[in-house]
Amino acid sequence: MSKIVNIPTDPGSDAETISAALAARLKQHRKEQKLSLDELSRRAGVSKGMLVEIEKGNANPSIAILCKLAAALGISVADIVNVASTPSIHVIEQQDIPVLWTGPAGGSARLLAGTSGPDMVELWRWEMHPGEVFTSPGHPHGTFELFHVEQGVLELCVADTVTTISAGNAAVARTDAPHHYANHGDGLLIFTMTVAEPGS
Repeated sequence: MSKIVNIPTDPGSDAETISAALAARLKQHRKEQKLSLDELSRRAGVSKGMLVEIEKGNANPSIAILCKLAAALGISVADIVNVASTPSIHVIEQQDIPVLWTGPAGGSARLLAGTSGPDMVELWRWEMHPGEVFTSPGHPHGTFELFHVEQGVLELCVADTVTTISAGNAAVARTDAPHHYANHGDGLLIFTMTVAEPGS
């Protein structure tokens, strides 16, 4: 169940509506760039079958797949899930903030806000229950992340370097290598994370 996109955590959330909106926005960005499914599949390294299912609203792509698609389209994940900012102030209502990961014990990752790509910045809020782990294959070259732990202890591993970040502390990490976040404590882990990804 880990790394699943748009699993609702609020009563009344409609996963089908979210998936349909995601599908429509992805298809719109692809059409605007005049890309066939075959070409987007080649650029992103995502199977054509998966792309077809996403555009039909039948698939819940992982964060990793969304990152690959966004990079291939030269946009940000926030552009795809429609929380990207505009030149003026843009308020994202609580009910419109997407959940892009749920853990097996009920943890969640919400993409609070983000700028449009290709030079993009994203603001995330994570809650991880004891034993939950999120792994990433790594972002494009030059990507870094900023962390602030509100509660619990975050284990952050980038490549072969493992660091623990306690409540109240902050950290900066280059995340263009495989990495993971984990909660090996006994209580809830809550942290905010900013991702900064330079355009190619």
